[in-house]
Amino acid sequence: MTTAIAEFPSEIPDANGKFVLLTVEEAADRLRIGRTTCFNLIRTGALESVTIGHLRRVPVDALPEYVARLREAHRAA
Repeated sequence: MTTAIAEFPSEIPDANGKFVLLTVEEAADRLRIGRTTCFNLIRTGALESVTIGHLRRVPVDALPEYVARLREAHRAA
């Protein structure tokens, strides 16, 4: 049995077989927000992202970090 080599670095799974980077659309879907809102969060630095060539990707662990900051800001208010 052969394993296919991923075309893009974001398609490389972690040890659990899950992707470590998401497209902006996938990140938006997981956060249950729109694509434009997600790009705005990235643009303002509220949501971490990386570029690979011309591709923009969001690390999977950036999503719970973002939500934790939102929750902390809500508690402080």
